[in-house]
Formats: sequence, C-alpha cells, structure tokens
Amino acid sequence: MNNETYIEDLKMIREMMNRSSRFISLSGLSGVFAGSFALIGAYLAYLTVYANQDYLQYRKAVLTTETITTLLLIAVVTLLLSIAMGIFLSKRKARKDKEKVWNLQAKRMLINLFIPLITGGFLSLILLFKGYIGIVAPLTLIFYGLALVNASKYTLTEIRSLGIVEIILGLLAAQFIGYGLIFWALGFGVLHIIYGIAMHLKYRS
Repeated sequence: MNNETYIEDLKMIREMMNRSSRFISLSGLSGVFAGSFALIGAYLAYLTVYANQDYLQYRKAVLTTETITTLLLIAVVTLLLSIAMGIFLSKRKARKDKEKVWNLQAKRMLINLFIPLITGGFLSLILLFKGYIGIVAPLTLIFYGLALVNASKYTLTEIRSLGIVEIILGLLAAQFIGYGLIFWALGFGVLHIIYGIAMHLKYRS
C-alpha cells in the first residue's frame, strides 16, 4: 500500500512539474483544422498556378505578379484561419483543465516558435520575389520543422517528432523540386491531421 501511494505521489509531482514548465493547453483538434485548411489552401494554390490549362497536356507553372499575389493571399488566409482556430480551441481546453492559456510557458513557446518561423517566412518571400519559387516549399517545411523542434522544449513532447518529420519532408522536397506543392500539402496538411487526431485521442483534447 505504501509503495502504491509513493508511486501515485511521484506521478502527481511529475504532472505538477510538467504543468509548471510546459504549455500543455494545445488542442489536438487544432491540428486537424490546420491540416484541413492547409489542404484546401494547397488545392487553391494548385488551381491558381495551373489555371486554365489542359489537364491532358504538359502543364507549365504560370507565375505572374498577380499569381504570386494570389498565392500569398491564400497563404495568409490559411495561416490566419489556423491561428484563430488554434487559439479558440486552446482557450477552450485551458478552461476545461482550469489552466491559464497565456502564461510564462506559452510566451516562451511562442518566442521559440516564431524566431525560426519568421526568419524562414522572410527568406521565402525574398526568394519568391526573385523568382526562385521552386525552393519556397522546401524552405517553408524546413523552417517550420525547426520552429516546432525549437518550441517543443516548452510544450507537448510530440511536437518535436512532428518537427523532425517536417524537416525530413522539406529536405525531400528540395531533392524533388517539381513536386514542392505535393510535399507542402503532405507536411502542412496530412501530417497535421494525423498528428491532431493522435493528440486528440491521447489527451482527449
């Protein structure tokens, strides 16, 4: 009986330490929504790039200034929808768990997330406007993966694994430049949905 009590006490202490050092209000469902938005965005980007082309013939990317502007608009809307849904679901989970959604751990997580993310975003924009569109998808995947790995110190440990897979996908996308949009859809769409479902089932979030 004493051993069982001792083990339970250790589990409780470990849980309290985890709550005090990590942001654990991330909702698995936010990953599902983010992945779904990304897949829709990838489809719209595909239609934009290959607009009005015969599907039975060789397809050439059409990259006018208007096309690039539309792609950026799709990316921004997709990002904003994902962030908004993530905030909403994280707040709901925090209320359910009686936790504060905006605490020191959340601030540390966001700082560590956004430094690589913003760096990669600006670098991708610079290369995009210089005409190096083929490298944009690999770069966004790699920097997003680095951002997740960097932020994983202050949130759920599964985020680190997701980040590593995103980096690997980015490297593969760099090897197969012509298939960047497919890798982008896999990384930001399919992987997020799989991760979100797994986290929802594990943490019931």
